[in-house]
Amino acid sequence: MPQVKIVARNFMDMVASLPVMKLDMLYDNSFICEAILRSLPPLAKKYVLQMLYIDIPITAKSMEEWVLPDGFSKHKVAIDRLIQLRVMTETFDRKKEATYQLNPKFQFNLQKHIVHGGILPREPMPSNITVRLPSLEELEAYAVEQWECFLLNLISSSEGGKTTNISSSMMKIFQRGLLSQRDDREPPRLTESGFQFLLMDTNAQLWYIIREYITNAEERGVDSADLIAFLLELSFHVTGKAYNTNTITGLQRSIIKDLSDLGLVKLQQGRKESWFIPTKLATNLSISLADTTSRKQGFIVIETNFRLYAYSTSKLHCEILRLFARVEYQLPNLIVGAINKESLYKAFQNGITSDQIVSFLQQNAHPRVAERIPSVPENVTDQIRLWESDLNRVEMEPAHFYDEFPSKDVFEAACDFAREYGGLLWEDSKRMRLVVKADILTEMKEFLRRQKQ
Repeated sequence: MPQVKIVARNFMDMVASLPVMKLDMLYDNSFICEAILRSLPPLAKKYVLQMLYIDIPITAKSMEEWVLPDGFSKHKVAIDRLIQLRVMTETFDRKKEATYQLNPKFQFNLQKHIVHGGILPREPMPSNITVRLPSLEELEAYAVEQWECFLLNLISSSEGGKTTNISSSMMKIFQRGLLSQRDDREPPRLTESGFQFLLMDTNAQLWYIIREYITNAEERGVDSADLIAFLLELSFHVTGKAYNTNTITGLQRSIIKDLSDLGLVKLQQGRKESWFIPTKLATNLSISLADTTSRKQGFIVIETNFRLYAYSTSKLHCEILRLFARVEYQLPNLIVGAINKESLYKAFQNGITSDQIVSFLQQNAHPRVAERIPSVPENVTDQIRLWESDLNRVEMEPAHFYDEFPSKDVFEAACDFAREYGGLLWEDSKRMRLVVKADILTEMKEFLRRQKQ
């Protein structure tokens, strides 16, 4: 069974992947410079502040003296991160010794921001204009509800159900790797990546969606650098405050509408004005994934007899459990089911791995069992992995079979060629037969064509 893994990178990895010119354009904005500074590892922040008012290159040897010997690994990570983000440039002299210097544009704007402060991208609206704003607790509940609605739309669209309140931009992301459709007559189906996506941690899911949203921005006629700049601006807004939509461009309004589908912002309409309210998900976008990951309160208890109890009122939780367990009945605040061989085989065939199932059960363990070691009984985790190994005894791989070679020399040359390309799977020198990987079919055809000449 093929292993498909989605890599959920953090936001600054996406910034670092921008072309050099677009990355330098971002540093025209002092708030983006501060957002970049916030995201850096502690040692990298220290280097930036130490070099902020130094206008000459600093040698690599001099910088190595700034850290203790046991901190060299962290020093290397910090330097690599600064170079990736073009916060710092690396040059080599004739003796091939490295020197480092801050990006002049980043350096100038950060100096200006620290000395003079900065004007926020936009000010919150006065309370006498806005209607009653939601409390922070209500806003957090809204964000969770919107995110669950978003995921339920993903599941329902794969089952032929109707999707609601999801913009075309978000639906394109669904169809980009998470859903596949053979023809218009059949409903879209969840791909292996789609099934795996549903079992991810919420933060990892969010980063995957944001990454894909930025990746296909060019297809919608949106500059990815402008999109990233606006998302970084959002991190300087205050959670729970209202901001007038008249202060943003038409392009940014369409982005805000898409972000409201994810629960990053809440849209409200007054008598004359409309506004958006950022949630914690939006204001934390510029911080690395590792820093924003917080343990949610779990809801699953699984017993040694494979019985499963989920203390939840969420329809989404019930649908996710159906991916690998048999749900027997659902009460208002309790889902009861069991994990068995048939339910797991169905999950494995859909591309979900045993490690993902075990990880999901551990991450969502109920507080009463989360403190136990292990939180999921060992006989359950061992059996889940054993059932998966039953399906992996035979590994399928596309290949091509060759026989009837004109001579022994041609056969041996073909074997050597396939072996050199790493595509030889099997050979029978007596009967002059061989099997090669499908990956090298084109090269193999060209080689045999040349042998015939």
